[in-house]
Amino acid sequence: MKKIINTSNAPAPIGPYNQAVLHKDTLFISGQIPVDPKTGELVEGDIKKETAQCMVNLQAILEEAEMTFENVLKTSIFLSDMNQFSAVNEVYSSYFDANTAPARETVEVANLPKFVNVEISMIAAK
Repeated sequence: MKKIINTSNAPAPIGPYNQAVLHKDTLFISGQIPVDPKTGELVEGDIKKETAQCMVNLQAILEEAEMTFENVLKTSIFLSDMNQFSAVNEVYSSYFDANTAPARETVEVANLPKFVNVEISMIAAK
């Protein structure tokens, strides 16, 4: 049976989905974009700040599910411009230990919700 995970410490979904779904011990977190949950406003203009906001949003959802970044098995990063890869990677890597970092793919896409520059989703397990 699945359990829906939602927290006010991450942005509310902008469509017919939930922030995350827990099935047994596995957590599937929907893609997070750089929206400040306190203001509902996009964080824009600096890819590092945008990436950091995505990670803060993901952390809030992990915490709501009683998990941390240590529980993350896989991430998916979607970028509007692959030239931003190293800047995104710099921020992203600060959340993980290099020896136990999760599996990951990073892809460039034509557009993202609200035309943001980065979106990150995760799968974690207890």
